[in-house]
Amino acid sequence: MAIKRLLIANRGEIALRIHRAAREMGIETVAVHSTADADAMHVRLADHAVCIGPPAAKDSYLNIAAIISAAEITHADAIHPGYGFLSENAKFAEIVEAHGITWVGPKPEHIRTMGDKVEAKRTAGRLGLPLVPGSDGAIDDPVEAAKIAEAIGYPVIIKAASGGGGRGMKVCNGPDELESLMQQAGSEAKAAFGDATVYLEKYLGNPRHIEFQVFGDGNGNAIHLGERDCSLQRRHQKVLEEAPSPVISAQERDRMGGIVAKAMADMGYRGAGTIEFLWEGGEFYFIEMNTRLQVEHPVTEAITGIDLVREQIRIADGRPLSVTQDEIVFSGHAIECRINAEDPFTFAPSPGLVTAYHAAGGMHVRVDSGLYAGYRIPPYYDSMIAKLIVYGRTREGCIMRLKRALQEMVIEGVKTSIPLHQRLLDDAVFLNGDYSIKYLEQWLADSAAE
Repeated sequence: MAIKRLLIANRGEIALRIHRAAREMGIETVAVHSTADADAMHVRLADHAVCIGPPAAKDSYLNIAAIISAAEITHADAIHPGYGFLSENAKFAEIVEAHGITWVGPKPEHIRTMGDKVEAKRTAGRLGLPLVPGSDGAIDDPVEAAKIAEAIGYPVIIKAASGGGGRGMKVCNGPDELESLMQQAGSEAKAAFGDATVYLEKYLGNPRHIEFQVFGDGNGNAIHLGERDCSLQRRHQKVLEEAPSPVISAQERDRMGGIVAKAMADMGYRGAGTIEFLWEGGEFYFIEMNTRLQVEHPVTEAITGIDLVREQIRIADGRPLSVTQDEIVFSGHAIECRINAEDPFTFAPSPGLVTAYHAAGGMHVRVDSGLYAGYRIPPYYDSMIAKLIVYGRTREGCIMRLKRALQEMVIEGVKTSIPLHQRLLDDAVFLNGDYSIKYLEQWLADSAAE
């Protein structure tokens, strides 16, 4: 193993997840942290820890110079960015490699290509991935946009070429509002991402969000590890994910998985990636690719038995893929609940002191969290504080185990989203698996009206 000491350029549960994988591989870890995270679990457990700045992310976890300096003074020979923060920053990846440090992630040029939604769509089309009908790249001419919208049929959606999280996205139901909505989307995108570029797509009525986990070795070999269903979303943020999808057959999985794996092989892709699709009426439509590990990666680990973080580190170290496509066996069902420190129904953030903590346990129950009693959840970062991942031989068995695990989970001192998940698991539409990306927000609106 060439990698001896790995710097983890992240925080929270994902930093702890990476630490654990590295230590199991005999690799020392370096935790970098803001002053607000001095008492974080991964900081306590890491072999080395370096404070890189004050609480604000721009001054710490987004401070490239501070992170590189931390790597140099601790003699770290690799950096894992986790997800969020700098994980999809091609410039950061280039700087890491320019300093002779191994980057645990895709090639910088692939991060850059797939980070631009317009270029990503163009590249996906060249690689043979099915696309949502729409503009061939960026569009700023309302007259041309009107022609395209007329050809593909209303409603259409205007999307920002950079960024995500629902910002710079507008649904247009007719020609009268197209120009003004293009201007609004462009202004939002400029304010949020510094880039006003937008493009146009057909707006699908009631799709599901299906994503495929892929891995490449950077030398023209790639595999897929099946799909995840991430359709339960609020404001374009995932709330609960499951694998496999309740609506995808084994034949569909093999067919689409083969297409995405071939695309990654042709691209020469390196490391972990996720190709996201909208699925409706048996058809897949590419929406974007995330060139990093996903929050919901544990459900894939549960049904395949493959440690995705370990695989990332192996590939960054120049090793081949540890499994072939034929060796991957999909077994059972897994669901992940994202547990946030927030009011379960108003979604107001609820940082503060955790006065009591007990993780759910038992067979096939996993909790990814850096929480402990006495830990103070800082108000400066994302509100996700834990992930509860449960596996079962069947979807029904998995849901029953998840209900039991949620009852066992104790987090006191702050409000959490656990009650939301408990109510959702009793919902008939969720139980029969017949939901779309629009379902949760409508369900929440109906619940609030009761």
